[in-house]
Amino acid sequence: MNRAVIDIGTNTLLLLIVDDQLHRVVDLCRFGRLGKGLDASGDLAEDSVAKSLEICREYRRVMDEHGVKTPAVIATQALREAKNARDFVAPAETILGATIEIIAGPREAELAFTSVAQAFPDLAGTPYVVVDVGGGSTEFIVTDGAKVVSAVSVPIGAVRLTERHLKHDPPAHREILELEADIDRHLAPLALPVGVPLIGTAGTATTMAAVALRLATYDPDKVTGLRLEPERIAELRDTMLAATTAERRAMPGVEPQRADVIAAGIAIYARALDRVHAPVMITCDRGIRWGLAYERRM
Repeated sequence: MNRAVIDIGTNTLLLLIVDDQLHRVVDLCRFGRLGKGLDASGDLAEDSVAKSLEICREYRRVMDEHGVKTPAVIATQALREAKNARDFVAPAETILGATIEIIAGPREAELAFTSVAQAFPDLAGTPYVVVDVGGGSTEFIVTDGAKVVSAVSVPIGAVRLTERHLKHDPPAHREILELEADIDRHLAPLALPVGVPLIGTAGTATTMAAVALRLATYDPDKVTGLRLEPERIAELRDTMLAATTAERRAMPGVEPQRADVIAAGIAIYARALDRVHAPVMITCDRGIRWGLAYERRM
């Protein structure tokens, strides 16, 4: 019997349908940009709500085609934060035929760790840090290789930091300095180990992998497990920050809807790698939607 998980984020809405063996049946990504303008206004934008509800209608049709009645639906930073979250949640629940669980940051971090631990069983016993850069928040999960040592959610993300700092296209030098200073302020209080691998999940990390591989068509199996050196991440950051949105959009591996915010997302990873002194970043396509799917199977 097929089962479905929907992850409603600040930038994207993701639908995962798996069979009883947890084989991927459907894995869709659509850009609702629920977090557009949220950092400044505190509210969801009306057009973003309308667009995201249309995506919910599409997902309902897909689930009907695959025999899924009631999906598990989780939502993250945008709906945690928006004063008018019910403007989206109430109609979305009606469309999807399911309750939307707005999860707290630590729960989001827990699901990110579950997905990585299941995707990379060979890392068992090895300390590492999982970093999940989203549109509105970033989760940092530290593990000793057997259990979670710490899990925190920090309110910085690709959409939020782009809107807050990167006003020009391409960004001005002063804007880049302000962006990196903001990231460093949020990283400073975190208790992070040094010299361990960093596992990158979610759209920013997988986009970096797709660009490094120059994928004309996205392939989650090629992306998952790709190892990128910190110098390569720094190079990608500099390339993206120097380019216009139109130039980024034309780069192989960059989804057009992610082109305007990808530079800020990569900057978070670059600063995190520097802070951890990580020898490598390993990318993982299996984000929190997979974490919930794994958890429900256990």
